[in-house]
Amino acid sequence: MGGRPRCLLVAFSLAIGLLIGAEVPLLMELIQRIRRQDAGGAVADLFAADYVGALVGGLAFPFLLLPLLGQLEGVLLTGTVNALAGGALVLGLFRRDLTRRGRWLLIVVNLVVLGLLATAAVLVDDFERAARQAVYGRDVRVALQTGVQEVVLTGGTRGRPLDLFLDGRLRVSGHDERRYHEALVHPAMSDGRHARVLVLGGGDGLAAREVLRYADVARVDVVELDAGVVRLARRDPALSSLNAHAYDDPRVHVVTADAFCRLRHTRSAYDVVISDLPDPGITASTKLYSQEFYGLVSRVLAPGGRLVVHAGPVASRPRAYWTVEATVRAAGLRTVPYRVGGRDTGFAAGPDRSTDASRAPRDWGFVLASRTGPALSLGPGGPRLRTLTRASLAADALDPGRARPPDVAPSTLVHPRYAD
Repeated sequence: MGGRPRCLLVAFSLAIGLLIGAEVPLLMELIQRIRRQDAGGAVADLFAADYVGALVGGLAFPFLLLPLLGQLEGVLLTGTVNALAGGALVLGLFRRDLTRRGRWLLIVVNLVVLGLLATAAVLVDDFERAARQAVYGRDVRVALQTGVQEVVLTGGTRGRPLDLFLDGRLRVSGHDERRYHEALVHPAMSDGRHARVLVLGGGDGLAAREVLRYADVARVDVVELDAGVVRLARRDPALSSLNAHAYDDPRVHVVTADAFCRLRHTRSAYDVVISDLPDPGITASTKLYSQEFYGLVSRVLAPGGRLVVHAGPVASRPRAYWTVEATVRAAGLRTVPYRVGGRDTGFAAGPDRSTDASRAPRDWGFVLASRTGPALSLGPGGPRLRTLTRASLAADALDPGRARPPDVAPSTLVHPRYAD
C-alpha cells in the first residue's frame, strides 16, 4: 500500500473514531429523554443497545446485504438507513431544542445526503467498472461474485494472454502458466503408477489438463471449493480452450467440497495427489498446509503413491517454503524439494504484483513426497513437454542440507507458521 492511500485510511479511521466517541453523550441524553434513570442504568442501556446493533449489523452485512446487493450497494443501503434513522430521531426527540431554521437546515442536509446516496446507487455499476479497471487494467472481460470469492478474467481474446484473479490475487497467468503446471504435475506422474489421480484445488482445469496427457489415467477427481470457478472453466471460451476442455473428458469427476473435509471422509486410494492451492499464508487456506492435512493425504495414498505440493516462491519467501517442506515431513512422508524459475514479472502490476521488481516472485517452489522417497525425474514414456526437460528438472532440485534453515518447525492447526 502506498503512502497516500495509507494516510487517507488513517485519517478516515481517526475521523470515524472521533465521531463514534462524540455520539456517546448525545445517546446518553437520548436515553434519559426516553426514560429517566440514573447514569449507571443509562450507560448499561446504551452499551446493551450498541452491542445488539453491532451484532445485527455484523451478521446482516456478510450474510444478507453482501450476497444480495454486493459491496457498494450494501454500503449505500446502510448509509441510507442511518441517514433516515438519524434524521427521524433528531426531529422527533430533539425537536424542541432546534430552532425553526435549524429544523429546516437538518431536513435540507438529510435530503442532500439521500440524493447523493441515490445518485451513487444509480452509478454503482460505473463505479465498480472504474474500480476494476484501476486494479486490473482495461482488459477485464469477466467479473463475478461466486458466493465464495470474486472471480475476474482479463484478456484471453485477440491474442492477449488470459489472467485469472481470485479475490484480487493472480491465480493463473497465460504468460507462464504452462511452466508452472508442467513443473507441478509431471514429476509426480513420472515415477510409478498414475491410474487414479486426485487434484486438490485446481478448479481452473489446468492441472487436470496436464494429467490427462497420460493415456493410462483412468480417473481424475478434482476437489474444488468454488463451483463457480469450475463452471467458468467449462463455459468460458478462452479458459476452456486453455485447459484443453479438460472438464469434457469423462475421466474427470468434480467434487465441490472443502479439501480438508473431503480427505477426512473419502475412502478412495490414489496413485498421485496434486495439491494445487494458493500460496501458503495466514489465511482461510492455512489448514490446507498443516501437518494434519498432510496426514490425511498420506492416508489416501496408494502403495507407491506420490504427493506434490505447490509451496509458494522459494526466493522471495524461503521460510514459508521450507515450513511447507518440514510440515510434509512431519506427516511421515519423505520429501524431494525443487523449484522452477522463469516466473514472468514483466507484465502490468496488479493486486498481488509488486511494482518493485526486486520484490516480485521469480520462481515457484514445489515439494514432491512419498512414503519411501520419490525420484525427481521425467519418465521416458511421458508426453512431450514445452518447458520442462530432464536436465532442467535435475538442475531445479534443492539441496535440503544446504538450503533448509535450521530452526524451521512444522505448521499445525493449533500453531500455524506461515506469517512471513
